[in-house]
Amino acid sequence: MAKLYFYYSAMNAGKTTHLLQSSHNYRERGMKTLILSSSLDNRFGRGVVKSRIGIQSESIVFNQSENILDLVNQQAAVDCILVDEVQFLSKAQVYQLTEVVDKLNIPVLAYGLRTDFQGELFQGSQYLLAWADELRELKTICHTGKKATMVVRIDDNGKAIKSGAQIQIGGNERYVSVSRAEYKRIFHDEGSIKPSQISLPLEDI
Repeated sequence: MAKLYFYYSAMNAGKTTHLLQSSHNYRERGMKTLILSSSLDNRFGRGVVKSRIGIQSESIVFNQSENILDLVNQQAAVDCILVDEVQFLSKAQVYQLTEVVDKLNIPVLAYGLRTDFQGELFQGSQYLLAWADELRELKTICHTGKKATMVVRIDDNGKAIKSGAQIQIGGNERYVSVSRAEYKRIFHDEGSIKPSQISLPLEDI
């Protein structure tokens, strides 16, 4: 029986790497996968899903008003659907993913952030937490050594940005994954933080 899986984490936990590895596992066994990505995330170009360690794959791009069930029905038969950056989905699109599972009997692996820079749930993540069959946390580490569960948006001085649009595409230069305790410290102006994530893929090691 097909299921809807939600793999969630803070940033830099390897969500896209996990997605691409899962797709590879299916394809290695002669099965067809379909990778979907939001038009909002164009960091690596349109129709490209790329991990921080350098591996990538082509994807089919959808916008926020597109019907994902219709999009899947337009494709040739597939064995698994993988969706990157699902925090950008609307409530209706998450429901459409449940329809892909329940009506088409195709497993869906959805990957994304749980909360935004203010600690609030993204709409897509909210309904995946409510409706997914399986919830799986991908873990990463705060610079304090604790598990990182939150994301802080910072300015050029390493101070927390507390307001602004929920969706603002950026990478390690703008967002840092931290523990809840560290998030509160930075967000309440009790300190600052500099991005310390090294650039990947690594070269000349």
